[in-house]
Amino acid sequence: MTRRKAVRVGIQLAPERAAYAAIRQAANEAEALGVDAVFNWDHFFPLGKDRSGKHFECWTMLGAWAESTARAEIGPLVSCAAYRNADLVADMARTVDHISRGRLILGLGAGFRGWEAKEYGYEFGSPGQRVRELGAALQRIERRLTALNPPPTRKIPILVAADGAKSLRLVAQYADIWHTFADGDDLSMKSHQIDDYCRQTGRDPTEIERATFVKGNPWQAGPPLRERGVGMFTLIAHGPEFNLNELHQWLVWRDNENAH
Repeated sequence: MTRRKAVRVGIQLAPERAAYAAIRQAANEAEALGVDAVFNWDHFFPLGKDRSGKHFECWTMLGAWAESTARAEIGPLVSCAAYRNADLVADMARTVDHISRGRLILGLGAGFRGWEAKEYGYEFGSPGQRVRELGAALQRIERRLTALNPPPTRKIPILVAADGAKSLRLVAQYADIWHTFADGDDLSMKSHQIDDYCRQTGRDPTEIERATFVKGNPWQAGPPLRERGVGMFTLIAHGPEFNLNELHQWLVWRDNENAH
């Protein structure tokens, strides 16, 4: 099913190998260019083989971004469900929502770095166990968000990063945004699975925005993904300098797409 909602462009600023001042400046520059969303990630060490580089924590950074930015949505891409009590995550999300005046996207996932979890003292179960933990966390977060005083300023958008069959059911049940690593026919197949799961529960599948990481020439890479229903296109920028030239090209392409 092809969806023709407005195109959005996000950027993930990897909170690694850079001073925080450079990360904050990149977030501000991306917002000034007109990006729709600025994301970080929820890890404790740099990705890749070299674990010794600079790295900063996800949620304290989001609280700072809530004050230092003014227009773009912000959020984790994604927060690991196993790293924090789910009710606490709901409270943290509500707080950042208020600080940012309603700009938080709550991104959640099951986690994938076993050694990192063990380094910080977290249990790291099998893939099936982690998906069940994600499902339980989503249920608790949904419930806690309705009980907080004051409540969130808006219905906080839930982004779920998922590709397995069981986790796609969670997308259909809880997500406002589905972030996938799939591409080509695999992306279409999984998107149709979500559509089917939505219909089984009476949910309109068009309520769920499709999102993925992108790079390269947007006029070449964008249209095939657009035809497969992707609505949010997210680039990744790395420190220490965070080159945003590619982001500028994607924003030009976005505006051209949305003008038609």
